Amino acid sequence: MEKIIVKTEKAPAAVGTYSQGVAINGTFYFSGQIGIDPATGNLVDGFSGQLKQVMKNIDGLLTSQGLTRESIVKTSIFLTDLNNFAEVNQAYVEFFKEPYPARSTVEVSKLPKGALVEIEVIAAR
Repeated sequence: MEKIIVKTEKAPAAVGTYSQGVAINGTFYFSGQIGIDPATGNLVDGFSGQLKQVMKNIDGLLTSQGLTRESIVKTSIFLTDLNNFAEVNQAYVEFFKEPYPARSTVEVSKLPKGALVEIEVIAAR
Protein backbone atom coordinates (compact mmCIF):
# COMPACT_ATOMS: atom_id res chain seq x y z
CA MET A 1 0.00 0.00 0.00
CA GLU A 2 1.57 3.24 -1.18
CA LYS A 3 0.63 6.40 0.66
CA ILE A 4 0.86 9.63 -1.35
CA ILE A 5 1.05 12.99 0.43
CA VAL A 6 -0.61 15.87 -1.40
CA LYS A 7 1.36 19.13 -1.43
CA THR A 8 0.38 21.90 -3.83
CA GLU A 9 0.48 25.67 -4.16
CA LYS A 10 -2.95 25.52 -5.87
CA ALA A 11 -4.54 25.52 -2.41
CA PRO A 12 -3.58 27.17 0.89
CA ALA A 13 -0.76 25.64 2.89
CA ALA A 14 -1.77 23.76 6.01
CA VAL A 15 -2.40 26.02 9.01
CA GLY A 16 -1.41 23.27 11.42
CA THR A 17 0.33 19.93 11.69
CA TYR A 18 -1.42 18.10 8.85
CA SER A 19 -1.10 17.42 5.13
CA GLN A 20 -3.26 19.03 2.46
CA GLY A 21 -4.29 15.52 1.59
CA VAL A 22 -3.34 11.86 1.63
CA ALA A 23 -4.06 9.23 -1.02
CA ILE A 24 -4.14 5.49 -0.55
CA ASN A 25 -5.15 3.00 -3.23
CA GLY A 26 -6.65 5.67 -5.49
CA THR A 27 -8.75 7.32 -2.77
CA PHE A 28 -7.85 10.90 -1.85
CA TYR A 29 -8.65 12.25 1.60
CA PHE A 30 -8.30 16.02 1.41
CA SER A 31 -8.05 18.13 4.55
CA GLY A 32 -10.78 20.65 5.24
CA GLN A 33 -10.56 23.88 3.29
CA ILE A 34 -11.42 27.28 4.69
CA GLY A 35 -11.67 30.50 2.69
CA ILE A 36 -7.98 31.35 2.62
CA ASP A 37 -6.72 32.80 -0.64
CA PRO A 38 -3.55 30.80 -1.41
CA ALA A 39 -2.02 33.82 -3.19
CA THR A 40 -2.20 36.06 -0.11
CA GLY A 41 -2.55 33.62 2.79
CA ASN A 42 -5.46 35.72 4.06
CA LEU A 43 -9.02 34.70 4.89
CA VAL A 44 -11.42 36.39 2.47
CA ASP A 45 -14.32 38.47 3.82
CA GLY A 46 -17.87 37.29 4.47
CA PHE A 47 -19.63 33.96 4.22
CA SER A 48 -20.26 34.15 0.45
CA GLY A 49 -16.67 35.09 -0.29
CA GLN A 50 -15.32 32.36 1.94
CA LEU A 51 -17.63 29.74 0.43
CA LYS A 52 -16.50 30.65 -3.10
CA GLN A 53 -12.85 30.55 -2.03
CA VAL A 54 -13.33 27.16 -0.37
CA MET A 55 -14.69 25.79 -3.66
CA LYS A 56 -11.71 27.28 -5.55
CA ASN A 57 -9.35 25.69 -3.03
CA ILE A 58 -11.03 22.31 -3.49
CA ASP A 59 -10.62 22.69 -7.26
CA GLY A 60 -6.93 23.44 -6.70
CA LEU A 61 -6.45 20.29 -4.65
CA LEU A 62 -8.28 18.18 -7.20
CA THR A 63 -6.46 19.51 -10.25
CA SER A 64 -3.10 19.11 -8.53
CA GLN A 65 -3.78 15.38 -8.52
CA GLY A 66 -5.35 15.11 -11.98
CA LEU A 67 -8.86 14.84 -10.52
CA THR A 68 -12.09 16.71 -11.26
CA ARG A 69 -15.16 17.65 -9.25
CA GLU A 70 -16.80 14.47 -10.56
CA SER A 71 -14.13 12.52 -8.64
CA ILE A 72 -15.59 13.67 -5.29
CA VAL A 73 -17.60 10.95 -3.54
CA LYS A 74 -18.16 12.53 -0.08
CA THR A 75 -18.08 15.98 1.46
CA SER A 76 -18.21 17.09 5.07
CA ILE A 77 -19.31 20.67 5.71
CA PHE A 78 -18.76 22.61 8.91
CA LEU A 79 -20.70 25.86 9.39
CA THR A 80 -20.53 28.31 12.28
CA ASP A 81 -24.13 29.27 11.47
CA LEU A 82 -26.53 26.66 10.09
CA ASN A 83 -28.67 29.52 8.76
CA ASN A 84 -26.17 29.58 5.85
CA PHE A 85 -27.27 26.07 4.79
CA ALA A 86 -29.44 27.35 1.89
CA GLU A 87 -26.48 29.27 0.44
CA VAL A 88 -24.36 26.11 0.62
CA ASN A 89 -27.07 24.23 -1.28
CA GLN A 90 -27.07 26.93 -3.98
CA ALA A 91 -23.28 26.70 -4.27
CA TYR A 92 -23.61 22.94 -4.71
CA VAL A 93 -25.92 23.43 -7.69
CA GLU A 94 -23.27 25.67 -9.27
CA PHE A 95 -20.26 23.53 -8.28
CA PHE A 96 -21.50 19.96 -8.80
CA LYS A 97 -23.54 18.11 -11.37
CA GLU A 98 -26.01 15.39 -10.47
CA PRO A 99 -25.60 12.86 -9.06
CA TYR A 100 -24.24 14.82 -6.12
CA PRO A 101 -21.66 13.32 -3.75
CA ALA A 102 -22.69 12.06 -0.34
CA ARG A 103 -22.62 14.83 2.25
CA SER A 104 -22.87 15.64 5.91
CA THR A 105 -23.29 19.13 7.35
CA VAL A 106 -22.90 20.21 10.96
CA GLU A 107 -22.88 23.47 12.86
CA VAL A 108 -19.78 24.08 14.95
CA SER A 109 -18.95 26.79 17.46
CA LYS A 110 -15.64 27.85 15.87
CA LEU A 111 -13.36 27.14 12.95
CA PRO A 112 -9.64 27.86 12.46
CA LYS A 113 -8.68 31.50 11.84
CA GLY A 114 -12.27 32.63 12.49
CA ALA A 115 -13.54 31.01 9.27
CA LEU A 116 -17.29 30.75 8.76
CA VAL A 117 -17.26 27.57 6.64
CA GLU A 118 -14.95 24.59 6.16
CA ILE A 119 -15.40 21.77 3.66
CA GLU A 120 -13.42 18.56 3.38
CA VAL A 121 -13.74 16.12 0.52
CA ILE A 122 -12.96 12.53 -0.32
CA ALA A 123 -12.30 11.77 -3.99
CA ALA A 124 -11.55 8.61 -5.92
CA ARG A 125 -9.56 8.04 -9.08
